[in-house]
Amino acid sequence: MPMASRLLPVLITLLALLPATALAAAPALAPLVEGQDYELIPEGTPFAPAKGKIEVAEVFGYTCIHCAHFEPTLAAWKKTLPRDVQLTPVPAAFGGYWIPYARAFFAAQQLGVQPRTHQAVFDALHKTGALPIQNASPEEIAGFYASQGVDRARFMAALRGPQVDAQLARARDWVAAAGVEGTPTIIVNGKYRVIGGRTYDDMLKIAERLVARERARK
Repeated sequence: MPMASRLLPVLITLLALLPATALAAAPALAPLVEGQDYELIPEGTPFAPAKGKIEVAEVFGYTCIHCAHFEPTLAAWKKTLPRDVQLTPVPAAFGGYWIPYARAFFAAQQLGVQPRTHQAVFDALHKTGALPIQNASPEEIAGFYASQGVDRARFMAALRGPQVDAQLARARDWVAAAGVEGTPTIIVNGKYRVIGGRTYDDMLKIAERLVARERARK
């Protein structure tokens, strides 16, 4: 039998084993460490629980430059999420100049325009200067949303309304109970506050593993 014919079955066998060999050689992920990768939130609950969903909440502020830098990464990550994961933005209401834009978020959400205006608000604050970071008046904010095609009168009514008051108070209490001290902060299913990761990608990878942990608990 020619040498090539004798070697062919051996080559086929080796090629078949390559994927398994590569898989076996892949290093195992180190276990997540409480106090290093995440903090456990006692009696924590999701901000906006939905049946069959694992919530990943992002506590953010429109005025926060770090949140503005994080937003493109987060938006791209959102597109990869499985159907049982829900990404929920929660505006931080720490006080002062955080409040007008937290109210703006909830007013936009009430009118159904928050998703399409989200990036525009970040850009207006941190790129174009169309909105002031401090001392923003309701009229200035409403004028900006009007430039985005939102009815100014309806937005102003929502901005000053009782529903936004209630949502703002709820967000403030939830963020405080979760122990959030800065933004952006990722919280998985109300139970885990991500504190590890040197980069935004690292932070989201920790979140993914915590999501997997929650999925396994179901």
